[in-house]
Amino acid sequence: MMAAVTVVISVQRNLFAVVILFGVYSFLMATVLVALDAVDVAMTEASVGAGISTVLLLSALHLSKGVEMKPLRNPVLPLLVALATGAALVYGTLGLPAFSDPDAPIHRHVVPRYLIDGPRETGVPNIVTAVLASYRGYDTLGETTVVFTAGIGVIALLRRVRRRKQKGQA
Repeated sequence: MMAAVTVVISVQRNLFAVVILFGVYSFLMATVLVALDAVDVAMTEASVGAGISTVLLLSALHLSKGVEMKPLRNPVLPLLVALATGAALVYGTLGLPAFSDPDAPIHRHVVPRYLIDGPRETGVPNIVTAVLASYRGYDTLGETTVVFTAGIGVIALLRRVRRRKQKGQA
């Protein structure tokens, strides 16, 4: 279903439909993450990807036209760059250990350290919270800052449009 949504997004010219389909894609991704027992990541994907991002994109769409213009040039070069990047990413995954392999390096080194030393080092009994808030605290702060900045940008743009409308009516 995710692949089908991606194909539909790529051929769509109606920007409102694209924004809604991005929300659907994000919801499907959250569903996959729940199936993989990554409920915390799924909740984040659903709230940020399907929720906040959709609202921000719809707000930005309010400021623009509803239909994408036809490209001025043939998009073959960008398509080739995207395919080459995708191929490089797929090639890079070939050296990864098998999914849920108990002998993978992460399960031998990182996971035992987090499980054993995490509560003592962070003072947080929940290991997921310890990883997100303590070990990856700067990363989480960066993600929060990006979402906050995007929201402030949309609000600033919407206020500017409202002021223009008020001046035009006066």
